[in-house]
Amino acid sequence: MSDTYMQKRPIIIVTGTSGSGKSTALAAFEDAGFYCIDNMPVRLVALFTNQPDLDAQNESIAGWAFGMDLRDRNFLPHYTGLLTELRQNGHSVSLVFLDADEQILLRRYSQTRRHHPLGHCGSLHDAIREEKRQLQPVRKQADHAFDTSRFSVHELKFAILNIARKHTAISGMAINVVSFGFKHGSPPEADLVMDVRFLDNPYFIPELKALTGETQEIQDFVLKDPETGLFLDAYTKLIDHLIPLYQKEGKAYLTIAIGCTGGRHRSVVIAQKLYEHIKRTQPTVRLIHRDIQFS
Repeated sequence: MSDTYMQKRPIIIVTGTSGSGKSTALAAFEDAGFYCIDNMPVRLVALFTNQPDLDAQNESIAGWAFGMDLRDRNFLPHYTGLLTELRQNGHSVSLVFLDADEQILLRRYSQTRRHHPLGHCGSLHDAIREEKRQLQPVRKQADHAFDTSRFSVHELKFAILNIARKHTAISGMAINVVSFGFKHGSPPEADLVMDVRFLDNPYFIPELKALTGETQEIQDFVLKDPETGLFLDAYTKLIDHLIPLYQKEGKAYLTIAIGCTGGRHRSVVIAQKLYEHIKRTQPTVRLIHRDIQFS
């Protein structure tokens, strides 16, 4: 991989007050394909991102996301120069700033019992106020600023994934459509399971028994049934409604399992049609026929 490509990789710096949700934000960037490091020293960023060997070992990453804040004493004096240097080197750099109300931060700290990085400033309340004061110049330069006081974890992840999508084609949620046979057990990773054993079974047609749902003969048999058309129309509408809701929740993976008795005929056909439907709007969807090889 060339240095030119390396320099064009986006870099996200996640910063803000302690307890505002930076760890959750970094986890969301990781779900979107970014290589994430928390508490990254400001002096190591340029050295880290310009290592050819490291880059070659991580060809598939969408970019870099670094958690940086007052835990590093060099952050405040040098972050402006760092942003300038990275942009001059060809990186697309975004600064994401998270904050929350004082009372919210106090409550979060009392729940986690962690030490505040400015704990030497006096009481916890004093430390939170001092941190907010010191970070004001950083907040003014932020490309994205969020008050997470009333954000759930899912709402914060959804907001972060929307930022990630602006920097990469990777979707915030990977979708798997899996066909399977109930006699081999349901997929344990499935979020949604649909039983299609109510459809006519080609297994009992002698000339079709040995074929699979990937053949035209089985597809014609399953799809000519009027019940199949009615079912697909209703189920695809349900899936179209659910996918945005799962994305809004910040879900990283969604597995939709379609099952019949053996996993070779009906479920394969229905999973294929569902995959084709979802792929029109969700390019990261994958199709897996788990049990098609079993006779």
